[in-house]
Amino acid sequence: MSEHRHSDPRDNAGACGCGHTALSPVSATAVTDPVCGMKVDPATSKHRFDHQGTRYHFCSAGCRTKFAADPAKYLAPKAATPAAKPGAIYTCPMHPEVRQVGQGSCPKCGMALEPVEISAEATPNHELADMTRRLWIGAVLAAPVFILEMGGHFPALGLNQLVPMQISNWIQFVLATPVVLWAGWPFFERGVQSVVHRSPNMWTLIGLGTSAAFIYSVVATVAPGVFPASFVSMGRVSVYFEAAAVIISLTLMGQLLELKARSQTSAAIKSLLGLSPKTARRVK
Repeated sequence: MSEHRHSDPRDNAGACGCGHTALSPVSATAVTDPVCGMKVDPATSKHRFDHQGTRYHFCSAGCRTKFAADPAKYLAPKAATPAAKPGAIYTCPMHPEVRQVGQGSCPKCGMALEPVEISAEATPNHELADMTRRLWIGAVLAAPVFILEMGGHFPALGLNQLVPMQISNWIQFVLATPVVLWAGWPFFERGVQSVVHRSPNMWTLIGLGTSAAFIYSVVATVAPGVFPASFVSMGRVSVYFEAAAVIISLTLMGQLLELKARSQTSAAIKSLLGLSPKTARRVK
């Protein structure tokens, strides 16, 4: 293994895949090693390779050997990986009879559809990214809603004196609305699909429970006078914003864990597919 030493060892520190360590910057005429991406000074480089009239410089013999074996692999422009192949067929892991063109969710169980043909290419998991974003935002908004509502049941905490109950209702309404209507929107879509396809599932239950709690709480906050006096407790009509917000947040957490597990399984399968040879030599 050889090392390039230059004037200032604080810059360009790093290591490439061949095990060569860069300790310092190179001159202004430095070129890029096409294999590992390191900067190499052509004036001092000992590893060179001529390909189609162009001389390439490398940081080590290992990079030169890799390049010489397949120059096109390192010179071809890297194209962005498509999110999905046009016209790809997707199916449900639980209900194989459900098949459709493009991504979506199963109308029977609500699970995210997976491609029928597994490719070794790594594709971005948009649903995992979307659920992660919804979980973080929903949890941040649901936490103060839970504290305001449940803290009011413990007089020793003094939340009722700090935040009057009716004002607490409005604060919970403002915070819980984006949790239910935005973070939990995919669950309501799946619940509606389950009703339309006459296949009740857990999304039907989650949709009914959270929507009932949210709508009731909105009415109790905006128009408490429509409720009889027996509904009034501690100077207000009880609300259940925290129930709807917490249920949505916990469901998002469950979906995130499931998607991560499925993503790891898919990555393992793609790794196995990646071990298969890309080319074969036919011996006559």
